[in-house]
Amino acid sequence: MIRLSSFDGNDFIGVHSAANEGLAIVPPNLTEALVRDIMEALDVEVLTTTIAGTIVVCTLLAMNSNGAVVADSTTDEEIAAIEASLPVLRVEERFNAMGNNILLNDNVAIINPDMSTATIQGIEDFLGIEVVPMSVAGHSTVGSACVATNKGVICHPRATEEEMDRLRQIFGLDVKVGTLNYGVPLVGACLVSNSKGAVVGSHSTPIELGRLEEGLSLY
Repeated sequence: MIRLSSFDGNDFIGVHSAANEGLAIVPPNLTEALVRDIMEALDVEVLTTTIAGTIVVCTLLAMNSNGAVVADSTTDEEIAAIEASLPVLRVEERFNAMGNNILLNDNVAIINPDMSTATIQGIEDFLGIEVVPMSVAGHSTVGSACVATNKGVICHPRATEEEMDRLRQIFGLDVKVGTLNYGVPLVGACLVSNSKGAVVGSHSTPIELGRLEEGLSLY
């Protein structure tokens, strides 16, 4: 299921909300309508919390069904709230916007190649998946340049054929390019998704939604 929505007129839903196969994490000021859209389209429970005292949850948090990786500025209280539902790893790292810098599903991840070897190893050990350093379309912030679920990957429209081939090998999934929100290439900022559905910024066009549906196999 794909549903169009917005956050008080802001179509960059992926900046504020993150999801895995059973849980979405959203900020406390999210509208009831958007929370309902997320619950119904993704078939998830919803946990409400800030991250590092901010509402940009998906910018500072990367998650799959095995756990959540958060910036070191995340408070003990915020971590405790998440740990009621999901294990949490707090990482000390210069590039601390974990959601922007990590693209992952339940089986594998790619990560900003400028992040430290210790960070990469720590995330591999914590989530139990392979973590591969890689940039896409000139962006080291791969979590904002792409979206991955357990069924597909959609990327920045300037991703090269070589990058797409490598992503297909890493994820073992089909990889497509596209935009959302009427031409925005940083697709990760424009939606929250899992293998069951997606909630997408309301200005996304029918052509963009068709590419998203194909790329993430949301039939």
